Amino acid sequence: MSGETNLDALLQGMSADLADGVYVFATVAKGWVPQNVMPRMMFEEAEGMTLVMLRADAKAHGIAYEFPCRMITLKIHSALDAVGFLARITTTLAAEGMGVNPVSGFYHDHLFVPEGREEDAMAALKALSEA
Repeated sequence: MSGETNLDALLQGMSADLADGVYVFATVAKGWVPQNVMPRMMFEEAEGMTLVMLRADAKAHGIAYEFPCRMITLKIHSALDAVGFLARITTTLAAEGMGVNPVSGFYHDHLFVPEGREEDAMAALKALSEA
């Protein structure tokens, strides 16, 4: 298995990168993605297809959305079976009164935090990695 599993190494070695743009969560019919839209994430649920996409794209295609947010990428290659990494991060952000929607990719974990709270999240993540 590739990627880091040691929780202390993950926390101390991570840095955070704030992506440009405001993202939103939307739901559409299964298998339907608007032309010229490249969602950051698609996930099929029983009720429909969840898309995480730029708010500008949702507005341009008249797609209802929720949770305007900013995406933070944790710049460390965490193993998919790493224990406690996202739990520690989400607990830290919860202590700041912040909800977060984490998404794990093969190489990195990504956090979707409320628009307007991104700098608070970045500061909390930096403090966590320096502790």
